[in-house]
Amino acid sequence: MRHRVAGRKLGLPTDQRLALLRGLVRSLIMYEAIETTEPRAKEARAMAEKLITLAKRNDLHAKRLARKVLPAPRTPKAMHSAHGAAEKKVREDMRSQDALKRLFEVVAPKFDDKTSGFTRIIKIGFRKGDGARIVKLELAVD
Repeated sequence: MRHRVAGRKLGLPTDQRLALLRGLVRSLIMYEAIETTEPRAKEARAMAEKLITLAKRNDLHAKRLARKVLPAPRTPKAMHSAHGAAEKKVREDMRSQDALKRLFEVVAPKFDDKTSGFTRIIKIGFRKGDGARIVKLELAVD
């Protein structure tokens, strides 16, 4: 029985699922809209709503909690010595830093008057290959 079990597994192990959701949320913050499947969008939406609520507080503790979801970058020294997969990880960390900065400085101020409902899901259609429902997850700035 599944009573009161929250969240979706999305057919992925925990570490891969969290990496996927972090990437979706990072892209949502950077581009303000993303297209993905409906279950992924619903999970990413929950994470994004929590992050925006944290960013609205705009204090040190909120920034540290947000950094747990979107990890902070490594030092510039690590960037010079990184090769291959490590270099890719450093670039990903730099994108996370940009996303955190944008979250606190650009996205959160847009929602000062709202307490919830920061995102919306718009149904687009179905994917040709497997028939999965594709939706657009966007920040509800109006």
